[in-house]
Amino acid sequence: MNDDLRAEIRAAVTAILDGRTSTGDFDRALWKDLSEGGFHLVGVPEAAGGSGGTLGDLAVVADLVAFHAARVPVVETAFLAGWLLAGAGLPMPGGLVVASLDEARGHWQGGALRLSGRLRVPWARHADHVVTLARCGQESVVAVIPKPVDLVTSENLAGEPRDALVLEGVTADHAAAPPGLDATALLLRGALARSVQLAAAARAVLVSARHYVTEREQFGRPLARFQAVQQHLAALAAEVAAMQVSAEAAVAAVEHEDSGAEVAVAAAKATTSAGARQVAAIGHQLHGALGYSSEHHLGAVTTRLWAWREEFGNESHWHDRLAAALHDRAWWPLLAGGGW
Repeated sequence: MNDDLRAEIRAAVTAILDGRTSTGDFDRALWKDLSEGGFHLVGVPEAAGGSGGTLGDLAVVADLVAFHAARVPVVETAFLAGWLLAGAGLPMPGGLVVASLDEARGHWQGGALRLSGRLRVPWARHADHVVTLARCGQESVVAVIPKPVDLVTSENLAGEPRDALVLEGVTADHAAAPPGLDATALLLRGALARSVQLAAAARAVLVSARHYVTEREQFGRPLARFQAVQQHLAALAAEVAAMQVSAEAAVAAVEHEDSGAEVAVAAAKATTSAGARQVAAIGHQLHGALGYSSEHHLGAVTTRLWAWREEFGNESHWHDRLAAALHDRAWWPLLAGGGW
């Protein structure tokens, strides 16, 4: 891990994001600025058309974008689409590229791959290409679908595009998926990405709450001087710390290919999804009615907490997966930091 390089990435991306407010469902101007610096493809190998760097470098970018509630699909492009393409040895196509959350059904016709199915594709309405896993009999492939045409548009609670792509015999470029690059791996990868985003959004709530209770006065003194407020702020800080630590640990485990990486991701998504509800509740309680106004930044991050909590499995799903992974295994070495 190159800490100096990571610090440079953080500083550069922060400089692009600071003071900007994303509007609409996609901030094209911000995406252009991030793309010109290559930050939209950090973590994607240069050989695949990306900017290079590690998973940890990519997590820094995803963290900052989520902290600022920016309306750009860094996760769907670099974390997911770039990872799928690089895994299959395919280059990044031009334009905006996003990933499907589902597998398509594929069949061969005249030597060409044709895809069918209804796929959940975040940001599809703005995409030039969609990358998806597809199952053709016993064979699994990574496919690249040209600019989506047949779409059913929708949004999550935060107003982010969560579209459905309807395929009926669409021809797509493709390459065989290597062993291990499948729907289960995609779910884990997405859960890891959302864990990073959830932790960042929670940190944004904490920063906003600290600022508000310090600046706002009641009965002649700052709100932060009241014991009840201090207790809420302490509980909020504890939740945020747990979310941040679990997300960072999962990124490190996956980046270094630790044997307990799957457990680390399951724990991170369970922790961040569970913490999201509490963080949002305390954050709004500390801000009072102001936090519900459309002009305040708090609502932009809490609606993301509520939405991202459910995506790629909520806490119940990952608690079950965590329990299954730990069943009949020596879990004390994991808790003690010694791995499996």
